[in-house]
Amino acid sequence: MKPDDTICYCYNVSLRKLSNYARRECPRHPSEMTQCLDAGTGCGWCIPFLQKLVTDPDAFSGSDLTPEQYEQQRRDYIRSGQPRNKF
Repeated sequence: MKPDDTICYCYNVSLRKLSNYARRECPRHPSEMTQCLDAGTGCGWCIPFLQKLVTDPDAFSGSDLTPEQYEQQRRDYIRSGQPRNKF
């Protein structure tokens, strides 16, 4: 994924914003990532990604996952009706 690709679709938060926030603030708990423009407080899809960014702010730079694949996986997650991801 590229820095300007969206990670939190509910609040339109980019990978760049989240990575910079994680580097700058060094959150001790993944739920602190919600302080970055409310990421993770909507549908819950991005929570596993936010958890990875806490431990490695560069976790998704250069990732093979395309924005289209990421968006499709989110659509599948929402359609599945499974319980919301939690921190």
